[in-house]
Amino acid sequence: MTIRPLTILGQEIEPGGSAQLYMDIAKLPTRTHVEIPVFINRAKKEGPFLLLLAGLHGDEVNGVEILRRIIRAGYHKPTAGAIVCIPIMNIFGFISQSREVPDGRDLNRVFPGSPQGSLASRIAWTLLHQIVQHVDYALDFHTGGASRANFPQVRCVFEDAESVELAEIFNPPFVVASKYLDKSLRKNAKTIGKSVLLYEGGESLRLDEFAIQEGVKGALRVLHHLGLRNDSPPAENPPVMLRKTSWVRATLSGMFRPTAQNGTYVEKGTVLGIITDPYGEFEKKVKSPSSGYIICINYHPLVNQGEALFNIGY
Repeated sequence: MTIRPLTILGQEIEPGGSAQLYMDIAKLPTRTHVEIPVFINRAKKEGPFLLLLAGLHGDEVNGVEILRRIIRAGYHKPTAGAIVCIPIMNIFGFISQSREVPDGRDLNRVFPGSPQGSLASRIAWTLLHQIVQHVDYALDFHTGGASRANFPQVRCVFEDAESVELAEIFNPPFVVASKYLDKSLRKNAKTIGKSVLLYEGGESLRLDEFAIQEGVKGALRVLHHLGLRNDSPPAENPPVMLRKTSWVRATLSGMFRPTAQNGTYVEKGTVLGIITDPYGEFEKKVKSPSSGYIICINYHPLVNQGEALFNIGY
């Protein structure tokens, strides 16, 4: 039987072997090295190679905690195949509690990157060519942006049967149709034949226990489905498949207080929240324009006219 090679960052990982490597991309202006830890565990039995990735955006801490719990519990040690874990991809942003890298770029909008490009471009190129190229599948963990809380959901292209199957195996509350974005990891991984499932849960710079637990359980179900583990948490209710989403936006500026609950189904005309002025002169109800599921809420107390408040899935 031919043994499939696995080379990560220039190091060969033999069946039954493990390694903790460091992706050395650049130094701080102080000349201090910034190293990205990469954990690799390979079983003696052959099987798929899977990447578990978090922290592509430095302020999205829920994904980091999901991978921390997976590593802490030893779930990253497969019974077949191999698992590569990168709990914090954007070390720079994690330290500064920022979404971007120090050059101001969004790391998930510069793929495929370049070894001679900007800092973000160099990190993207290394991730794609030295990690993603050597695995079969990837689970990429994200959260909502500043003050925006995503109810646990997996995003995938509904025309991709394999991605839809993996999303249903993950069994989040919602599976949301999401096209490939230009210069994203998911789109560029697909061009080289790799399937990337994107999980969203919670908001940036805030640990959300429900989103974390859903992420851990979903990852374990995918590991079991791929043959990397012998057991997994039972799937509960099948996910709600949402083919379309749209934002409910603020019709005027003011102080905002949501009244609807994230993850719930609302009928057309349901009051979702209230916008007021600071002086007691008016109160404006925010109503749902149609029936659907709330999959994201903006919890920022101050909003401007046109700002996205609720994301409704249909």
